[in-house]
Amino acid sequence: MILQGGEQFFFQGGRHGVLLVHGFTGSPAEMLLLGHYLHEQGYTVLGVRLAGHGTTPEDMARMSREDWYDSVCDGYSLLACCCSKISIVGQSMGGLLSLKLAANAAVHSAAVLGAPIFIHEDKKLYRLPPRDKCQGRYQPKRRRQISDVPDICNASYGEMPLLAVHELLNLIEDVKKELPRVSCPLLVMQSHNDHTVRERSADYIYRRAGSSAKKLYWLDRSGHLLALDCQRQEVFEQVGGFLLSFA
Repeated sequence: MILQGGEQFFFQGGRHGVLLVHGFTGSPAEMLLLGHYLHEQGYTVLGVRLAGHGTTPEDMARMSREDWYDSVCDGYSLLACCCSKISIVGQSMGGLLSLKLAANAAVHSAAVLGAPIFIHEDKKLYRLPPRDKCQGRYQPKRRRQISDVPDICNASYGEMPLLAVHELLNLIEDVKKELPRVSCPLLVMQSHNDHTVRERSADYIYRRAGSSAKKLYWLDRSGHLLALDCQRQEVFEQVGGFLLSFA
């Protein structure tokens, strides 16, 4: 059963499609407001649901990073049925998956919001047990509930499977190797106030990506969820302006 806020969303627009990818333990609805904004700009928008998300943490524990990437590829294929070009925007882990797709498919342009290469010390990853000790183990995951957005936009799991954390860390290593093959125009956005992802993640992505047209944009007040937080309108306008400049 899919939870409220866990459903994929699709807004039919023009021939330029935008694939929106949510983050780790999150849901498509965390990209919903950005999706509405881009649809108003004339884009066809698909907010994809990553495998194991929007249902139960037990479902997520059974999924791998390949399953998450397959969800993104499925979304790309769906958009390709009605769009002549496809761009991708990903939040957090969704940003990593967006970079992976950009390295391996015909992506017109890509934007990544708070994509993790280096995890903040506040997350205490040094406490993560070895993978063979993580089966059936879950860790409470506190995520700030943003008050001035629809309730479904805050939909996420209250705990995370420790096996999935290992998959996330492996995905980071995969993406680091593939960054030089990202050649499409790239927007990298990061907040100085992010306590999930270290600031040098954005610098690393910007420097290592093979794109000749790329932009690094910093925010100063938002937390980790750039598409929902207090500077979201600025994020929407930056993403929309970036997509338009390479339309």
